[in-house]
Amino acid sequence: MSQQPEMQPPGTPGGDVRRDLTGTPFPLGDWGEPAERLDELYRWVESNALRTAEWYLSDRVWKRRCARILRIGTAAGVIAGAALPLLDLTGVAKGVAGWGYLSLLLGAACMACDRYFGVTSGWIRNVATAQAVQRRLQALQFDWASESVREVLGPTEGTASEAAERCLGVLRRFSEDVTELVRAETADWMVEFRSGPAPLALQSVGVVPSRAESIPPAGRFPLPPGTRPNMPRQRPPEAR
Repeated sequence: MSQQPEMQPPGTPGGDVRRDLTGTPFPLGDWGEPAERLDELYRWVESNALRTAEWYLSDRVWKRRCARILRIGTAAGVIAGAALPLLDLTGVAKGVAGWGYLSLLLGAACMACDRYFGVTSGWIRNVATAQAVQRRLQALQFDWASESVREVLGPTEGTASEAAERCLGVLRRFSEDVTELVRAETADWMVEFRSGPAPLALQSVGVVPSRAESIPPAGRFPLPPGTRPNMPRQRPPEAR
């Protein structure tokens, strides 16, 4: 950890960004040189974060284009649907009222496609997740630089093993934060998918949460409504 690795450019995260976020094998090596091993782990964690951010940024390109086309189609359909009947009514253009209704239908179809396939919402989620990963990566870089400077200046507290464990904790927390960001984005997509009109048939066969039912304690039977429990009778004391 004597030298901080250089940050890779955002466009070259060191992998194929078109594949799914399946992760990469954990780097194994000899811990006889802890500084080199920590630098290798840092590069591995950083490259995975850059690949994750690049995956979301590349996935949002076609969604942004489709979202803009659908939103422009919606706006154009609404404007034409409102203007053409007025032109036909005022006599400026005869027989265009029917085209106005068709324009409204096309605008509604564009809006329905956007909501049905989640194009705009998916674009926003991809941008937000990529920005969150990049912000967390910047925080990791400053934390790692702080640990590097502390090692160069000399440890003021703790041993070398404690310093290595502290660096491993920094990398582990960062990996968990990135994984949580991806999980949260996937959970938002699942919620939107289930709440949309498309998966109504899938919802009917999904897992239905069980209702909380009151189970009577073992050894007792539920009493009929309106009855009071009877106290157990005590045996009279025996005569001596």
